[in-house]
Amino acid sequence: MRTIRKNILMLFIAVILILTGCGSQSTPSADSGSDISKASPSDTAEKTEIFVAAAASLTDATKELVEMYKKVEPDIAITCTFSSSGTLQTQIEQGAPADIFLSAAKKQVTALEEKGLVKEGSKKELLKNKVVLITPAGSTKNIESFEELAADKVSTVALGEPSSVPVGQYAEEILTYLKILDKVKAKANYGSDVRQVLTWVESGEVDCGVVYSTDAALSDKIKVVCEAPEGSHKPVIYPAVVLKSSKHPAEAQAFLDYLSTSQAEYVFEKYGFEMNN
Repeated sequence: MRTIRKNILMLFIAVILILTGCGSQSTPSADSGSDISKASPSDTAEKTEIFVAAAASLTDATKELVEMYKKVEPDIAITCTFSSSGTLQTQIEQGAPADIFLSAAKKQVTALEEKGLVKEGSKKELLKNKVVLITPAGSTKNIESFEELAADKVSTVALGEPSSVPVGQYAEEILTYLKILDKVKAKANYGSDVRQVLTWVESGEVDCGVVYSTDAALSDKIKVVCEAPEGSHKPVIYPAVVLKSSKHPAEAQAFLDYLSTSQAEYVFEKYGFEMNN
């Protein structure tokens, strides 16, 4: 009987020890790293997402700047859409998600301002660019000027679609200034953005094309013939704005401000842009 009682007592003590041990293991120590209250915001919070609609000619510079900004503001995620400024304007008017618009011309931003779609006080006329005439690198056409686009030796000319592509609008201004617009229109292939114009010239599908100097600088498959004649078109200014529909206007404005810093200036100038100070 004593043996049974002794065994029961020992079993009872063992159960108590096991339960006590389990309880102590379930309580984390202060230094265990499992205390959620001590986790950094980036460990527990979702990132704030900003949508940037940018002109096609800004593709490379913008992508690099977004990567740099991740180190400045790691809790901000930036998603970019690149297209012609006119196409982006239309998408914004139709309610496409966008916090920031980086346009290759004033016209598209002005249209959005007139419709009350731009956050007041946010506009920056950020950059300047140049318009150039290019030919395929191996061209034997000996094209030497914009004036020669009207000559018989030129069969096809790549231009941006003037209704939506700013570089196409600048090209029409240049051709009108030179009084050769109608002749060149008959030879024109119209691209959906400046990068398509560049691609056509690179491949030799056309005799020449009109692009920005920054796009021409990206390719070793083309030759820059010349810059547009001075005074032949409006200045190429790139305005940037925060949109009134932005869900994160403060964060969007902070990124827009970053684009005016010395770090951003270095990147823009590397790709051939000039700051519009």
